[in-house]
Amino acid sequence: MKTLKTIILLSVVLVAAATSCTDDYEELPVDQYTIEYVFSETDSAGVQAVRFLNAIYSMLPSGYNRVGSDFLDAASDDAVSLYMDSDPDVLRLQTGRYTESNQVSSDMTWGTWYEAIRRCNIFINNIDRVPFNTSFVNSREYTDESGETVVGETRPMGSSYKAEARFLRAFFYFQLLERYGGVPLVGDKVFDINDNLELPRNTFADCVDYIVDELTDIQDSLRSLPMRDATAFAHVPTKQACLAFKSRVLLYAASPLFNGNTLEAGNPYVGYTDYNQDRWTLAAEVAKDFIDNYGILSTRTSMNKNKFQLISDYRKVFINYFSSDTREVIFFRNNGNGTSVERNNGPLGFSGNKLGNGRTNPTQNLVDAFLMKDGKPRGQSKYAYDPQRPYENRDGRLDYTVLHQGSVWLNTQLDTYQGGANNPSGSGRYNQTSYYMCKFMNDFTTSNEYGSHNELWIYFRFAEILLNFAEAANECSNRDAYLDDIINVLIPIRHRAGIEPGSDKLYGLDPSMTREQMREVIHNERRLELAFEEHRYFDIRRWREAETIFRKPIQGMQIVKGTSQMVYTPIDILNVDWSNKMYLYPIPYTEVNKNSNMVQNPNWK
Repeated sequence: MKTLKTIILLSVVLVAAATSCTDDYEELPVDQYTIEYVFSETDSAGVQAVRFLNAIYSMLPSGYNRVGSDFLDAASDDAVSLYMDSDPDVLRLQTGRYTESNQVSSDMTWGTWYEAIRRCNIFINNIDRVPFNTSFVNSREYTDESGETVVGETRPMGSSYKAEARFLRAFFYFQLLERYGGVPLVGDKVFDINDNLELPRNTFADCVDYIVDELTDIQDSLRSLPMRDATAFAHVPTKQACLAFKSRVLLYAASPLFNGNTLEAGNPYVGYTDYNQDRWTLAAEVAKDFIDNYGILSTRTSMNKNKFQLISDYRKVFINYFSSDTREVIFFRNNGNGTSVERNNGPLGFSGNKLGNGRTNPTQNLVDAFLMKDGKPRGQSKYAYDPQRPYENRDGRLDYTVLHQGSVWLNTQLDTYQGGANNPSGSGRYNQTSYYMCKFMNDFTTSNEYGSHNELWIYFRFAEILLNFAEAANECSNRDAYLDDIINVLIPIRHRAGIEPGSDKLYGLDPSMTREQMREVIHNERRLELAFEEHRYFDIRRWREAETIFRKPIQGMQIVKGTSQMVYTPIDILNVDWSNKMYLYPIPYTEVNKNSNMVQNPNWK
């Protein structure tokens, strides 16, 4: 693991990356260059400076099979890796088999984030040298809902690029914050070999304030929707992305792990030293600000293409950054066109252009969380749950997320029981849950082979903002005043999922629920809607629910083919011995050993 000292002494290296939202973020290392060359005072187009910025974009994480070839959520209760027998990184994360000196390198990337932050600082400190002869309009001319013509402001190109780098820097700090708590903030400083590198941790509160203040300061310097140049710049952060990001940061800051139920009372590095319910109120206000100013609570085709709403086809959210009539994606990384998601995670039992490695196996725990189609849990629904027909009358997102016994895929009805055509036992490795992930994939139900499609990794989308608001509003002191709004933001999510409206048009929701009952509904809604988007892993931590969740075993479904029908029996496949110190990662041993000011997280040595 690289130390902070190593990272901040890195030489300036250019990495060519995509400048268009339609290209891959491919890293192509080239020779070392000087600051004067990269940020040339005679380069009015800023060619090399923009290449440097694109190299920073290339450091944004892509969640597709990111953690040792698995999805991060395979380290939660939502999935396991097909390769459990080979001790994958996600299993080590899930079971806590790591220490401060023996880390899971694919997610405990302290040094990588500081390397990215340092590159941001180099860019921020030097971009003003470049005499850009171009400017940009932070939104194109359009007619708003009142009929007024709105014209965006003209701003210098360099200021936009600098704001992008500051957004990325805040993003990288947040990656550290959600994993470690408070971390050293280096400001705009680019350290050299003569500087004192024994930096202390900043408090959790310092880090939250820094990220939020940065986002507030830069939002008007970024492009704003609608963009005149969306084809080339759809992948860059916008003013709206700043507000979406702020919504997530404040939601995390208000959550129990950091606000009122921290790992160590009085420790300012692992959270706030006091509980303040107003933090929930602030998170609710920011999310509502986004919804009120930039959102539409409908899945119907909108006449205003400049606002965010839920697109009608759930599958298409992840393969097209906006549809012809609506937009849902706020900030994303484009991994280009391909079939890598299908080939890594598609069901076993196919070959050629249908080949899938079946890597991600959703758990029975996740499948059980999906509602019945009237929006009620099993046992409370008007639809009787038949354990021998377990996938009937369920929330439509189940089939958009999980392939199961009897699913139609690649023009084939799947047999996922052990020994079945799509879970062959003779391969030396079989699927213990009998489920495969199909989220992020195109609709290949009736296709004869996998076809290339756009593979977006989405960091922020409108559905998350709705859920952020619902959660924060339910927890704040003026919950009663927000109750109708909470219901109103959950309805379009359930409507899109195919939940029946019911005679009351509430889609299975009950406004008379207590705060605790509503909390359970909202938490489950996040689990279903945002499955495999790297939320569940962190949600069960910030809620401080992992210690309860992992008291129950991780389960799969045992399916036995009988003479007349399949027999379904849930089975235990993994017990997790959870320790509360796992709520935060340990600071790498190299950092603590070489820096006398570095304080380790609680209960790590």
